[in-house]
Amino acid sequence: MTASDQRTPGGSAGLLTKTRTRTQRPPLYKVLLLNDDYTPMDFVVHVLERFFGIDRHQAVEIMMTVHRKGLAVVGVFSFEIAETKVTQVMDYARRNQHPLQCTMEKE
Repeated sequence: MTASDQRTPGGSAGLLTKTRTRTQRPPLYKVLLLNDDYTPMDFVVHVLERFFGIDRHQAVEIMMTVHRKGLAVVGVFSFEIAETKVTQVMDYARRNQHPLQCTMEKE
């Protein structure tokens, strides 16, 4: 169908307008680990390996960043994945009686 085939109620030709829909990427969220004085360093490394799939060398580096700077970004994810990772880490830390804190914030 061409633009001349489109008729308005009065019988005159109308213009076809094409609207473009832009899909936006979902916002991303940083998952952060926070330092405390009680959680063993080995436990933090284990958490990074288990829940974030980080190799041992990189997990030790992130753990040391948390230890020295007070916090570190572990990864950047969509909201649902970030929320799940935070919940998994917090639940696992509590089950193992550690006060490790994991949070998320919009990037």
